[in-house]
Amino acid sequence: MSNANPEPWYKEGLNFTCTGCGNCCTGAPGAVWVEDEEIERIAEHLGKSVGEVRLMHTRPWRNRVTLTEFANGDCTFFDGNTRRCSIYPVRPTQCRTWPFWQSNLATEHDWTETQKECPGAGNGDFFSREEIEQRLVQINI
Repeated sequence: MSNANPEPWYKEGLNFTCTGCGNCCTGAPGAVWVEDEEIERIAEHLGKSVGEVRLMHTRPWRNRVTLTEFANGDCTFFDGNTRRCSIYPVRPTQCRTWPFWQSNLATEHDWTETQKECPGAGNGDFFSREEIEQRLVQINI
């Protein structure tokens, strides 16, 4: 009889500690999906109106809303001088769950590729399978 739910390759857990390198906030353009509640938290954090945050920092894409980027692909909230996120305490779910995304954990090879771009992946704090899966279900990337 085959196992309908095979154990994930990361069943023993993984290590990750953010090094603050900014690699996940920069580079090629992409999508950082945001929900209404997240936009509201960002606006409150910045002391701006929801409308201003929507207008200046988001755009519609693929029937959803994503943060905008600078011309070089950096996130609209990435500060190139400090190499830090200007909304870190209220960053979107997609950012909070990095690097524990389906796309990064589908195979060991995908995780190895993630480690090439993210110096914190595979190092530092230990995350159990349960902790990883709690992040995986928050957003499908």
